[in-house]
Amino acid sequence: MAGGGEGTSGGVHVVMFPWLAFGHISPFAQLARKLVSGEAAAGRVRVTFLTAAGAVPRVEAMLASAAAAVRVVALTLPHVPGLPAGAATTADLSPDGAELLKLAVDGTLPEVRTLLAELRPDAVLIDFATPWVCDLAAPLGARVLYFCVFSAASFAYCTVPARLAGWQHPSALTADDITVAPAGFPTASTVPAHQAADLTYMYTSFHGMPPVYDRVLAGVRGSAGFVMKTCREMEGPYIDYISAQYGKPVLLAGPVVPEPPEGELEERWASWLSSFPEDAVIFASFGSETFLPAAVATELLLGLEATGHPFLVVLNFPKGMDAAAEVAARVPLGFEERVKGRGLVHTGWVQQQHILRHRSVGCFVNHAGFSSVVEGLVAGCRLVLLPMKTDQYFNAALFARELRVGVEVARRDDEDGWFGRDDVWDAVAAAVAAGGDGDARKWREFFTAHAVQNKFAVNFATELKEIVKR
Repeated sequence: MAGGGEGTSGGVHVVMFPWLAFGHISPFAQLARKLVSGEAAAGRVRVTFLTAAGAVPRVEAMLASAAAAVRVVALTLPHVPGLPAGAATTADLSPDGAELLKLAVDGTLPEVRTLLAELRPDAVLIDFATPWVCDLAAPLGARVLYFCVFSAASFAYCTVPARLAGWQHPSALTADDITVAPAGFPTASTVPAHQAADLTYMYTSFHGMPPVYDRVLAGVRGSAGFVMKTCREMEGPYIDYISAQYGKPVLLAGPVVPEPPEGELEERWASWLSSFPEDAVIFASFGSETFLPAAVATELLLGLEATGHPFLVVLNFPKGMDAAAEVAARVPLGFEERVKGRGLVHTGWVQQQHILRHRSVGCFVNHAGFSSVVEGLVAGCRLVLLPMKTDQYFNAALFARELRVGVEVARRDDEDGWFGRDDVWDAVAAAVAAGGDGDARKWREFFTAHAVQNKFAVNFATELKEIVKR
């Protein structure tokens, strides 16, 4: 049964409400673009996008040419002690501040209730942080769908009911428990000790709030099904496992493939890159919310130096830190003089897609963020994967071991998961030697095929309408 939106006249009104981190906002915005443009737009999907007031300009920029077709509604975040005034996303905050941001988002419940009552949508796409939307949507007849912005492999390992089998509360799970896959997991998989220790975050309560695991389960159980930005060709067994675990359908939006970047590459980067031969440069970047500890960054830099290739490394740091001082703490003694003319370390935003597509860039070292891997693959780069947290570990395993489109940096199988400069050198050498043919070419052609991407968008819009009408 449709809500009070346009479902009764053949169209669908969807409200999207992502968690306030750009790694979450971006997939929601990309899905919104798919739904209101191209052949999928024939399904007459109307989108309203909820976000914090301070994030509205960035969201509108992410929507790009689709911004006029998507209504962005600004939410007022209530005051939370310890949360800086004006903070709108995790990009504005320390890790602990990001936990407090969840409290602020919870505090928008009355405003969201009023908005949903006014909008009368047919469907609401939620993220992990807001399971309470299910209770708000039910009286309106709106279908809630849980949008998982991570890979199906990572979700299947960490956040299915079987993960908690034998335990009454997620906080009882130890790192040793997490090294073992949940019952029925599609592959005979374990995770190393250092990864398991990092994953305990998902089962830990902060500031008296429910842990991530509890929020996820509540959101999924109150929803009509899942939305995932993946496809059966890539993650079929994991998709089926998730659906069976929860007894709910999974709507597949297809992997997010970057559109060709607009504009030109900044002259300073274009000039520097153009001074090197084709495919000679290694580009290393780790996203806006993955921060390399000093010792890790130092080993990375020394490993890249040892390759003999020219390289450009982008390092970012949490808000409020002195970026120049942090870079200085990571650059080895004498490093700048030794790599002068062929090695650069930069902090701050860069035009990543433009750089990846430059003819001189041949290798991309990254954190195994799903979008970054796809960007590098589409650009024709050899991929070196250096996952640093949570879903990145599973992405690296998926792309390097299952799809065979990259090389993961080897680490020690102990509690700190240490890697050294030689491991970086080995991974780069292996990636360069493998070239960009074979599996990498197959998946590049798959991602860039217009017919394939259009099929994902049209099929998703059709399935969305069907689930709304049930």
